Amino acid sequence: MRVFTVSGSRVQADLTLPGQLPEHGYVWIACSRPAFEAELGRIQSVLEQLTGQSLVDLHVSDLLNAQLPSHFDYSAQYDLMVFRRLGQQGASQPAAAATGKRPGPPVLQRIDTSPVGFAVFDRVLLSVHPADCAVREAYAARLLASADQAQHEPDTRSTGARGIPRSPADMMLRIVSQMVDGYLDLRRELSRQLDHWQTELLSPRTRFSRWDALLHARAALHQLESLCDDQRTAMQAWTESLDSWHVSPDDGAARELDLLKIRSRDVLEHIDRVVQHVRRLEHNTETAVQMHFNVQSNRTNDIMRTLTALTAIFLPLNLIAGIFGMNFEFMPWLHQAAAFWWTLGGMALIALVLGLVFWRKRYLARTGE
Repeated sequence: MRVFTVSGSRVQADLTLPGQLPEHGYVWIACSRPAFEAELGRIQSVLEQLTGQSLVDLHVSDLLNAQLPSHFDYSAQYDLMVFRRLGQQGASQPAAAATGKRPGPPVLQRIDTSPVGFAVFDRVLLSVHPADCAVREAYAARLLASADQAQHEPDTRSTGARGIPRSPADMMLRIVSQMVDGYLDLRRELSRQLDHWQTELLSPRTRFSRWDALLHARAALHQLESLCDDQRTAMQAWTESLDSWHVSPDDGAARELDLLKIRSRDVLEHIDRVVQHVRRLEHNTETAVQMHFNVQSNRTNDIMRTLTALTAIFLPLNLIAGIFGMNFEFMPWLHQAAAFWWTLGGMALIALVLGLVFWRKRYLARTGE
């Protein structure tokens, strides 16, 4: 469990639950799912002391559920956001370096995700992460670095994900944005993987045999699209809930609300980019598979056309050989010394003429031309 007290440009990190809120600012309580389950009683008491409201039992169950899809819910005192972050990313290479073999094509790993839960109060943010969550550690390091920079450079503006969030809702959106960026980075690995399979599918000189890997990649695309749909639904519900916030247009709260809406729309736009890219990859994969089977069909037709032309060339030769192979005693040319050579010459001439005719009609063209 890690606790961060944010007051203006100052961020103080601690490992114990706070006893009170700062005079100006808020508190971020970031804990792992096992720690949240073990310290649930103390966390509920601290939330009751700091905000006057503890978590609802159903929301506690949502935060403890490691299989829950991305979704949004709310109560009168806080909002609950569950967002699935990306686990193992990218592709792996077979361990061939040690044996001196040439590394094979990239193999896409299963897309592993796990939920991160956020309970957003007015001045408290409670986040529940998987054990050893890299997202929490990465953002905590970024937050402390931003605070250190703000102390040394007071005139530096806090913009984007590098700045210090002004409220618990702002911090939640920045962490979610960082998780979505992980999905954006995954697009490059997916594109590289599927480009490799598409090249093999459309190559006329190779026989494609990795259908299991291609089906696995397509299943990963379907899984990623489903995850992004749930994420988009949750973020859309959160964005719509911001319209119900009542703030005075004369103070800074109205500007803060506008910034939250802008950041929420930015996260939605990033999710939409992932979905559009995934659907484009799915379409390209389907097109490559169809083109592969069309190429295979055309190649088979070319082979059958060539075999048919060769059969047509040898058919009259077989007819001549069959006629002179009959067991008749009296046949024209049968007892002449030059009959054999005249017959071979005629057969060669017939084969040459038919070959030229079929070549002019491109029946004997090379396969693939």
